[in-house]
Amino acid sequence: MVEFISYDGKWPALCIGTLELKIDGEKVLLFDALISGGCIYPTEYIYIENGFWSIDADAVPPQYHHLLAQIAKVVNENVPQGCCGGCI
Repeated sequence: MVEFISYDGKWPALCIGTLELKIDGEKVLLFDALISGGCIYPTEYIYIENGFWSIDADAVPPQYHHLLAQIAKVVNENVPQGCCGGCI
């Protein structure tokens, strides 16, 4: 079971932060594990579209790879959608 505890990523780089989860009763910290599902449209004005988060499997210990979909679900239920535009 995957439970959300906290996430400290902030604008202007919302995808960079420490994700704290409880997985099967054990506290797990993941660093810079979020990948924005949003995008940026550079037109006359910069338009930022938010989207669902996915999880960078390289940031997750291998013993939890079978839970990547659950981790993404919990993140998307608790962390505001990206893309914050901090990358531009």
